[in-house]
This record gives sequence, structure tokens and C-alpha cells, in this order.
Amino acid sequence: MNWNHWFRQIHPWPSVAFTAAVTVDIIAALQGKSTVWVGLLARLPLCLLMLTDLYLFLLPDAARRRGRWE
Repeated sequence: MNWNHWFRQIHPWPSVAFTAAVTVDIIAALQGKSTVWVGLLARLPLCLLMLTDLYLFLLPDAARRRGRWE
């Protein structure tokens, strides 16, 4: 399995985790039980989503520089 396929398979899952973490954060805030760790809960999936998104965004440019289109 090459890197491109791996990133395309992994990329949607951090968005699901981010959505779930934001939902938990909103529910905790509405109940008045929000703590710092609940607020930071969405950061990890958001960082993973950003890294995979940047890779997929730059992939066509890298392929063009190598002289082929993927």
C-alpha cells in the first residue's frame, strides 16, 4: 500500500473524531461542566486532519514536479 492510498483512507476519520469531540464540548458547555481537557479534546483530531489535508492538497504539485500526474 503506498502513501497516497494510506492518506486517502485515513483522512475522513479525523473529521469524524473532530465532529464528535466538538459535540461533546458543546454538550459539556451547555451543562456547565466544561473543563480545560474537554476544550482541548478537539485539538488532536483537528491536527491530524490538518496534516492529512495538507498532504493531499500538495500531492498534485509534488506529482507535477516529478513529471507525472497521479
